[in-house]
Amino acid sequence: MKIEKANCVPALTMLDSPIISLNQVSKVYANGTIALQGVDLTVRPMEFVSLIGPSGCGKSTVLRLIAGLGQASSGRIAWGMNASERNLAFVFQDAALMPWANVVDNVYLPLKLQGKSRRTSRAAIQEAIQMVDLEGFETCYPRELSGGMKMRVSIARSLVTQPNILLMDEPFGALDEITRSRLNSDLLSLWGEKHWTVVFVTHNIYEAVYLSNRAVVMAAHPGRIVADIPIDAAYPRTDEFRTSSLFNQYCREVLSYLSPSSPPAIAL
Repeated sequence: MKIEKANCVPALTMLDSPIISLNQVSKVYANGTIALQGVDLTVRPMEFVSLIGPSGCGKSTVLRLIAGLGQASSGRIAWGMNASERNLAFVFQDAALMPWANVVDNVYLPLKLQGKSRRTSRAAIQEAIQMVDLEGFETCYPRELSGGMKMRVSIARSLVTQPNILLMDEPFGALDEITRSRLNSDLLSLWGEKHWTVVFVTHNIYEAVYLSNRAVVMAAHPGRIVADIPIDAAYPRTDEFRTSSLFNQYCREVLSYLSPSSPPAIAL
C-alpha cells in the first residue's frame, strides 16, 4: 500500500470517550453453545485494538456483533457516536472477490450497492486502488492475482466507502509470513494517515503486538476476555521494533495469557 508519508497517530488519553462499548455481552446459540459470556470491552477513537485467542474463543463473534451482523443474547452494545456519523467497513478472512470481475469492478461493488454510478465513483475507486498499491492492475481478474494482491483488492473494496471504523477478521491469516509482514506495515501506514478506529482479529501474537495500541486476549469455553494489554510503543513502528526487547516482552506477556495455565478472566 502506498502512502507518501506515514503520520504518527495522536496520543490517546483516558479523556477520549469510547466509540464502542460492550457491556456484559453474551452470545448463546440455539444449540446451547456459549460463544461469549460477560464480555466487557471499550474501544476509543483512533485506537487499533486486536482481539487474539484460540479458535472458538469468540473473537469473530465480537466483531460480527459490533458490525450488526448478529444480536447479543444479553448485555448491551453502545455507540459513542450517532448512526449517521459512523461508517463501518468489514474485511473478512477470505478476500471473496467476484471471479468474473476485474479489480476495478470488485472495488466498485460497495458503491454500486449504494446506488452510485460508475462514472461518479471513478475517483473514489482509483484512490482506493492507489492506497493499496495496485495501480497498473485495474483490469486484472482474481485468477491473475497472488494471494496478497487479492487481499489488497478486498481491503480496497472496504476503503472505497471512506470508513471511519474498520473491522478486520483475520485478513492476513492465509498469507505467507513475508507478505503478511509487509501488509501489516502497509496497514499501519494507512491507519496513521486516515485515523481510523480499527478492531482486528488475529491468531498471531507477533501481529497483534506489532499493530496494536491494545492486545485483548480471549479464552474459549466460554468465550471471554482474560487480559487487556496496552502496547506502549511509539508509532510509526518499524522492523527494528519487531526485533526489540520491548516487542519480545509484550509477546511473552500475551503468550502467558494464552497458555493452559493462564490467569482467570479479568474484570475490566
